[in-house]
Amino acid sequence: MFVTKENMLNWWRLLVGFIITLGLVFGGIFYFDIPLFNLLRVFDCAICEAIGAIFSAKVWLIVSFVMLCVFYLRKYLQSREKNFFSGAYNRVKNSYIFMIFASVFLASFVGVILKFLVGRARPVFYEALDMVGFFPFARDWAFHSMPSGHAMASFAGLVMIGMLVPRIKWFTWTLAVVIGVSRICVGAHWPSDVILGAFIGMVSANVIRAFVSGRRK
Repeated sequence: MFVTKENMLNWWRLLVGFIITLGLVFGGIFYFDIPLFNLLRVFDCAICEAIGAIFSAKVWLIVSFVMLCVFYLRKYLQSREKNFFSGAYNRVKNSYIFMIFASVFLASFVGVILKFLVGRARPVFYEALDMVGFFPFARDWAFHSMPSGHAMASFAGLVMIGMLVPRIKWFTWTLAVVIGVSRICVGAHWPSDVILGAFIGMVSANVIRAFVSGRRK
């Protein structure tokens, strides 16, 4: 999406994407978040809860990190080198699992910072107290609604998988959208939280792809 055929970042597309995302986020905050949230809440179900448990940012990070460690250990044993950490980056940089882990990690890192800075109250306050708002620098989980962690991690990981294996891109994108929508259905996030999280995830995947490909040259 934001990477050219030469695996370089297309800054023009990135800027356009940022402007569109910003417009949708502010549109959600001031207009469509509440009505769309109320509409999707009707579809809350056990499946949505299960999706949330399976595709959380923590699960993405833990699973991809464990797989990366296994991959690295295998490469180390094949190399027969004495120094376990010698040439660590070179061993993993071309692997799919490294790019997936790096994408999810970058998205999650950015997300943690934004959640703290933005301090948006989660929809639970709206449903229980009819209260919405922003409380910057709040440390409580209840004020870390924007952006959606699930959307960030899932879009980062699944968009990267789609770039690495283009023939299943339709599936990875569909799954990412379903995960994002499920977070609204269960009442964990506002639509604009998911939109922003999805954009951060997509950008993270594209940045890692461009960075890793550039390092190969």
